[in-house]
Amino acid sequence: MEYKITTNSEEETIELAQNIESEKFPNMVICLEGDLGSGKTLFTKAFARSMGIKENITSPTFNIIKEYIGEMKLFHMDVYRLNEVKEDLGIVDYFNKRGVTIIEWSDLIPDLLPKNRLEIKIRVIDENRRVFVLVPYGQKYEELCASVI
Repeated sequence: MEYKITTNSEEETIELAQNIESEKFPNMVICLEGDLGSGKTLFTKAFARSMGIKENITSPTFNIIKEYIGEMKLFHMDVYRLNEVKEDLGIVDYFNKRGVTIIEWSDLIPDLLPKNRLEIKIRVIDENRRVFVLVPYGQKYEELCASVI
């Protein structure tokens, strides 16, 4: 099952991220897909702020993975620049570190994603509006979507 939510402003996108954050749990994996400028990093920043993370969240395009500490650890990944050498980075190790993992451009590493996860596909409608398609994989993620929607 998939869930669609349309946001009409950055504020509504932030609210969506905060609502999902309120249902977080250890080893949660959120996979973000969308074109450049669709709001992946904005979503992550809002999620992180809700976790009590005070640091400035930036896209880890050149670092691949950034770690932040708040109510629990946040592992923020941007796999846009990865080539064929994905296993060597230890990405899958982060899925079991009792934190929350958010992966931007997750559609580029489908073989590395855990079976249970929340995929969020972001479509740009215009300058302000976005359609978020949430696709839960696993019972916890189904329950999360039911709580948030």
